[in-house]
Amino acid sequence: MANGRGDVIGVAGAGAWGTALALVAARVGRRVRLWARDPARVEALAATLPEAVAVTSDLGRLRGLDTLLLVVPAQAVRETCRGLGSHAGRVVICAKGLERATGLRLSEVVSGELPDATPVALSGPSFAAEVAAGLPTALTLAAERLDEAGALVEVLAAPAFRLYPSDDLLGVELGGALKNVVAIAAGAVTGRGLGENARAALITRGLAEMARLGEALGARRETLMGLSGLGDLLLSATSLTSRNTRFGHALGLGRSVPELLAPGEALSEGAFTAEAACRLAATVGVELPVADAVRRVLAGELTVDTAVELLLARPPAARE
Repeated sequence: MANGRGDVIGVAGAGAWGTALALVAARVGRRVRLWARDPARVEALAATLPEAVAVTSDLGRLRGLDTLLLVVPAQAVRETCRGLGSHAGRVVICAKGLERATGLRLSEVVSGELPDATPVALSGPSFAAEVAAGLPTALTLAAERLDEAGALVEVLAAPAFRLYPSDDLLGVELGGALKNVVAIAAGAVTGRGLGENARAALITRGLAEMARLGEALGARRETLMGLSGLGDLLLSATSLTSRNTRFGHALGLGRSVPELLAPGEALSEGAFTAEAACRLAATVGVELPVADAVRRVLAGELTVDTAVELLLARPPAARE
């Protein structure tokens, strides 16, 4: 396939994460087609990226490739799939979130729009700048079938980019989506100056929520305790490099939700996932106190201080 479409990896989305993944693929000898919506972005990237990475503003040039990395924001996944029109290869979802309008997981969105494609999820603790710099990173690559995930590991893995296959697609997607919501709460606690003890407690309770909802929906608990759950939560909720933590930190400092969601501000996927996560939890009778507090703050129903007070006022459970 030296000259075939199967030898080329498509990357839809040329933000920091998409560009980092394109660089990873190029470093191990893959040819890459990187799609950017903005022609000016195409021109800028073409001048700086390796020759193996061809940058285009024509999404159609990614159609039909055996492996396509979908690296657009979670709320843009459906639109991007529709832009492809059709696709029968593997679609690796690299965003983390739930679709706000429907509450669907992103693999469900892909399957609905591209019924001939095989949805896969790439998730875990990964800051784009470190991946782009070639620093060691370990992630989970999940598909419905373990053999499909394992085959794709061989395509995408690199010496400093270690991938672990999983067939718990549900658990991997939930972990990636829910940790963003908990990271907003952790950032808000830090922004309010409530201390490291409070942040550690909140992160721990947030992880418990993630596991409860995952198990209720059929995910495996060990998935939520692995790279795509606990690992990603630890990275996201403890560093201001995380856009979700920065969003929460800014809330804690007193900035308003409309201001932080305005065009030009850094994207916080958790801000769009919180409501969808709470709706999903209600369908299986699972309480998500931390996620619900974030949802209510974002909706303007609570201040950060009141949300913290309500969490502290919850009666202790019979066991942790």
